Amino acid sequence: MGNLRGRIQLPAAQHFLTILEFFLFVLWIWLLIIVFMDIFRSHDLGGFAKALWVIFVLIIPLIGILVYLIVRGGKMRERAEAEARQDQEAMDQYVRQVSGGSTADQLAKLAELKDSGALSQAEFDAQKAKLLNS
Repeated sequence: MGNLRGRIQLPAAQHFLTILEFFLFVLWIWLLIIVFMDIFRSHDLGGFAKALWVIFVLIIPLIGILVYLIVRGGKMRERAEAEARQDQEAMDQYVRQVSGGSTADQLAKLAELKDSGALSQAEFDAQKAKLLNS
């Protein structure tokens, strides 16, 4: 019985370690891609500094990635936040452009619809509140 028990646990441990190794490998590849993207997107690094970081990360991959994250991790976050803000502003601008212009223009259109009888006073007030709150 003890011999059979050892056979059952050993393959399970091997499967677990294989899954763990695969997960860590995928995580390492993901970090490598993120670091390379950040190196080439950095405007505060010159060409020579970028080349040195790439060589360092390629020659000593695990240590290179960890050192890069320690040294430049805060700036990575700041650049990612700035990029997300720019993307959001561009999206907001696009939505404003597609939706018909400024808030004043939209309020004027709502007033026209109310005056023509297409909107009731309650609907007009609800839409006006929604526009002013956004």
